[in-house]
Amino acid sequence: MSLRAKINRRLQHPLLLVAFVCTAALLSLGGGSALAAVSFDEGIEYKRVAEPKRLEPGDDVEVLELFWYGCPHCYQLEPAIERWLENKPDAVSFRRLPAAASMRWIPHAKAYFAAEQLGELDKLHEPLFKALHEQRRKIFTDEQLIAFAAEQGIDEEAFRDAYQSFAVDAKVRQSAELVRRYQLSGVPAIVVNGTYITDVTEAGGRDELFELVNFLVEKEQAAAD
Repeated sequence: MSLRAKINRRLQHPLLLVAFVCTAALLSLGGGSALAAVSFDEGIEYKRVAEPKRLEPGDDVEVLELFWYGCPHCYQLEPAIERWLENKPDAVSFRRLPAAASMRWIPHAKAYFAAEQLGELDKLHEPLFKALHEQRRKIFTDEQLIAFAAEQGIDEEAFRDAYQSFAVDAKVRQSAELVRRYQLSGVPAIVVNGTYITDVTEAGGRDELFELVNFLVEKEQAAAD
């Protein structure tokens, strides 16, 4: 989304229209540009979580991606995430959370948590995305996922035990609870410090999404000072 398109979006909101007109008037007196004054606004590009909660406690700022392996938009976001991670802000922890938002999504969440528990996530994460979206393979059931993990060189029995473990079930329940707290409406979604939630559409594009993430990280860091 272009900067001008962002302005037009704001002009549809009555209160933001008043603020924009006042800002434009002040900038015209000082020779500035109204375009340069556009930032990110709560309720437009991001929302505040009604019941804030991080995935993991800590003094850093947590950036959390909620995703589903079956979602093509989640797969398409992966390169942008990797680019952002190369230069992510200091004192920021990035975490992924497979969203247990429906019964159909739970097997993929269990596979993620099982691989994570075994320290084999690097063998499962990208290959599963590619198998689903590039090779068009149908890998959705418990047995299909266990067989796929074995194909990737993960011990089949160890993976099956982890997949069926209480610890993985607990992770799935935690994911379902956070989905409820965040009032998740779709994936991929990004939650900053358990406090703000946004997505590609609300931000205006993939590049804009991570500009917004950095903005929200700074906002949280400033609030902690």
